[in-house]
Amino acid sequence: MKQFFSRVMAFVLVAVIAVSGLTACSPAGNLTGNYRDDALTLVTSLREAIELPESTPEKAAAQAAARENINEFIARYRRDAATSGLPSFTTMSTALNSLAGHYSNYGNRPLSPKLKKRLEQEFNQVEMALKRGS
Repeated sequence: MKQFFSRVMAFVLVAVIAVSGLTACSPAGNLTGNYRDDALTLVTSLREAIELPESTPEKAAAQAAARENINEFIARYRRDAATSGLPSFTTMSTALNSLAGHYSNYGNRPLSPKLKKRLEQEFNQVEMALKRGS
């Protein structure tokens, strides 16, 4: 009886590990898999998060969502050879690294006007590159 119970428990553990491993490999929730659409959606959502006034209670939630979206986007497209060499991706990566760095180091401080201006310029460059198809 003890041997039977051990085997059943081992089987249950293997099943749990297999199911949890498969759910961890599921695709990211906010991304569609279409690089162009995902990049444009991310730019739009980041602009909205940046432009929220500091005094609003939604600012913290918008920053958390922006960090999650940045991580999902980079994790999905960084290793894809078809997208990682595109000018739009390299410019987008620069902007995302700057914004993520600010949120990591100075999360409670507002973005400086200089950083906002630079991010807007890079977002415009990304949009132009995507319109050109690169």
